[in-house]
Amino acid sequence: MAGQTLFAALGYMMCSSLMLVVNKVAVHFLQAPNFVLLAQLFVSAAAVWILGLLGFIKVDRLEWRKVRGFMGVASIFCLTIFTNMKTLQYANVETFMVFRFSTPLAISICDYLFLGRELPSKRSWVCLLTLLLGAVGYVKFDKDFVVTGYMWVGIWYVVFCLDQVYIKHVVDSVKMESNWGRVYYSNLLPCLPLAMGYYAEHEELTFTQASTGALLLSCALGVGMSYFAFLARSLVSATYFTIIGNVCKILTIIINVSIWDKHASPVGIACLLLCLVGTYFYEQAPLRKDSAKSLPNA
Repeated sequence: MAGQTLFAALGYMMCSSLMLVVNKVAVHFLQAPNFVLLAQLFVSAAAVWILGLLGFIKVDRLEWRKVRGFMGVASIFCLTIFTNMKTLQYANVETFMVFRFSTPLAISICDYLFLGRELPSKRSWVCLLTLLLGAVGYVKFDKDFVVTGYMWVGIWYVVFCLDQVYIKHVVDSVKMESNWGRVYYSNLLPCLPLAMGYYAEHEELTFTQASTGALLLSCALGVGMSYFAFLARSLVSATYFTIIGNVCKILTIIINVSIWDKHASPVGIACLLLCLVGTYFYEQAPLRKDSAKSLPNA
């Protein structure tokens, strides 16, 4: 189990990091972020369905019981994207990072209240606080803390925590034949609302060899990222998965600072490394005895 968890976490981190770079390239060439996102979801769903049809992988068929469970996932996914964009409209990326790094504290309590986990140990609480303090230190010493729309930041915070907890609940409670089935459902169902949003904005597309290549690569990474994300969610708690996502952000920031930001201070980089130390020593809270028997993936 430990080997599978490491495989899922490293796979997710690799796909997530590469996806950020490739998405920037695809959006730069196409100037249509909504279309890029829609294409990733549709191609991922179509690719998984075709591979399942050919017998290469096992994919769950569309069933109302499963669709009903994943409709909430699709709705929260779209809502998270919307509130994420609105938050970045009123707060800079560094400020957004601080709020993002504080979410494990709230999600760990949600894990206890709703998902049958124990509260984090003293060591893990210290690690979560270290993760947050490192992010705050980076912003304080290296960047500016800017927020003008606290309402949208607060809405995003609630929606993001709900997203992490609810998807973990669906992974545990909606029985699927394979992890590929989760990938298929989660990519297919958000396509309709996103297609409506794309049609409303009338984004103009210019396809070239470079833009088409970047788009296809982003779609391929989307398949891998979806697979590893759901595999990791099935193996770890909602809090731990959120921390894995935060590590991806830390590594991306360190790379960007090292390559592009010539004015990054040693103190700022040290704060980011402090975040990695807190992540390394964090221990996932175990399931409570009264809930372990009731959870299918216990």
